[in-house]
Amino acid sequence: MKKINLAAALLPVVFAAGCATGPSAEQQAAMADDARKTAGSLIQQLGGELKKSMEANGPEGSIAVCKEKAPAIAASLSKSSGFDVKRVSPKNRNPKGVPDAWEAEAQAALEKRLAAGEKPETLDTWQVVKTSSGKEFRYAKALVTQPVCLTCHGANIADGVKAKLAAEYPDDKATGYGPGMVRGIVSIKRPL
Repeated sequence: MKKINLAAALLPVVFAAGCATGPSAEQQAAMADDARKTAGSLIQQLGGELKKSMEANGPEGSIAVCKEKAPAIAASLSKSSGFDVKRVSPKNRNPKGVPDAWEAEAQAALEKRLAAGEKPETLDTWQVVKTSSGKEFRYAKALVTQPVCLTCHGANIADGVKAKLAAEYPDDKATGYGPGMVRGIVSIKRPL
């Protein structure tokens, strides 16, 4: 009779069960680092495009940067990183920028951390969540309102910019912000 090494025979089952629990803390930290870099790249690229356009076209002519170039940058980063990358806010301008429940909770938590005195550049969070289609890695980076953002997102918007925003975004909710407020998040996710 042939002897069977029970431990070796069960190893694939134990390994598969271990994988079902999700990524380790180290794997999650590595994904968070990758997501943080991806979010930073989106913010940096969009900021550069916006600055160039503001200098060349002024505020009214620069609305197209956030409307057209921001989604293109996010799509490019999604393709290159393997993440799903987008910007969302409960006070969205883009109709496609409505947060899901996890994103809304993440933004609210980041707003509380900012109110408690945390530095804006450290405002991010991540989590592995269970969904109907399996587990996902989720990441959120706060978009903190900078002075240039107030041109189109502030409380006192020039009439020409208001008119252009009304034409481009008839259901716009993304105004009334002050400097240093969280006005949305970069949301990143990846199925596991």
